[in-house]
Amino acid sequence: MVFDRVWKKFHRGAVHDSLRDLIPAMVGRILGRARPEDVGLSDGDFWAVRDLSFEVGPGQCLGIIGPNGSGKSTTLKLLTRIYAPTRGQTAIFGRVGTLIEISAGFHGDLTGRENVFLQGSIMGMRIKEVARKFDEIVEFSGISEFIDTPVKRYSSGMNARLGFSIAAHLEPDVLVIDEVLAVGDLSFQQKAFGRIRDMTRSGIPVIMVSHQLERVAELCSHVLVLRRGEVVAQGEATDAIAAYVQQQGTEAPALEGGPVRFDTLKMHSDLPVNSGAMFGVRLEGAIVGEITERIDPLVLRIRSLRSGQILYIVGSVALGVEVPKTGAFAADLTFQANVPAGNYLVEVVAVDIFGNKELSSAPPALFRVVEPTTFRGTVQMNPTVQLVAK
Repeated sequence: MVFDRVWKKFHRGAVHDSLRDLIPAMVGRILGRARPEDVGLSDGDFWAVRDLSFEVGPGQCLGIIGPNGSGKSTTLKLLTRIYAPTRGQTAIFGRVGTLIEISAGFHGDLTGRENVFLQGSIMGMRIKEVARKFDEIVEFSGISEFIDTPVKRYSSGMNARLGFSIAAHLEPDVLVIDEVLAVGDLSFQQKAFGRIRDMTRSGIPVIMVSHQLERVAELCSHVLVLRRGEVVAQGEATDAIAAYVQQQGTEAPALEGGPVRFDTLKMHSDLPVNSGAMFGVRLEGAIVGEITERIDPLVLRIRSLRSGQILYIVGSVALGVEVPKTGAFAADLTFQANVPAGNYLVEVVAVDIFGNKELSSAPPALFRVVEPTTFRGTVQMNPTVQLVAK
């Protein structure tokens, strides 16, 4: 898959093609008031994608994340030729499996069985191929008892299950995924994610858009962060997600102006971390104001990226740590990952204890915890067992 300096524009509101609209736009360009990126835009036009380039080869999985309206889905529709680029070129080689709007092609008056064959044909599968995989598709969907019922009587969850099952059994040369990891109920979501994980590990090029950062971190080797149609950060999954979270903020943007200036907060251990293992983080900053008795200069927090909840919080006052009265400092923070597998943030803030107010904050550091084979559950208890003779 190749995206080569692609731009895509759309128009807000009604399209105007009169001289009354055209002449002011032309005058603005003649007088040099148009910015370079606005050349080619008429009144009401905007760039949904701006000068975007990437390449995805065999065995690579590229994730695209960003806030709503950042151009993620538009990028996939350009790649799959649903849209044509305004500038630049796209190329995709081989049979494409698209997990985009997975039940959009269903005909309501046809049964589930008939729609399996219809959807398979639309997606480029031969009739014999669909027939060969039919039982597997239906079994995966979990709606076998309703397969001969018209889909207009299906619930939205049943539609999503069947649509995903068809798309996920295409065996494509290239896989394109757009926010389909939340289809159906929880058990089917886990089943769907497992299927996608198997497909991404089969060696085919994969590009994936999702707001589920946990899934992106697990599946993707490289991630682009989009904002208003252009790349604002990119890199390995954990680094790019951390940059995105930092930009978005979990509750509020990073605070500045307090008595502590936080410069960097970086992982000091290899990732991922086994649940129950120790890991370290290096914090660098400076004391730039007076640290009074009402200020806790280093409050450490662990936040779940899945739920956004703070799981743990402790301050330097409680830990008996004294920061210098003024000037630069560095601190090594050590934690034990007594949490289940998932992605988490280390956050550091300076707090007005009496006013219960954050004064300044560091950019968060993201770490991923993997579950070893020694236990299962939602917490890490680190038990010991000692047999006692009777």
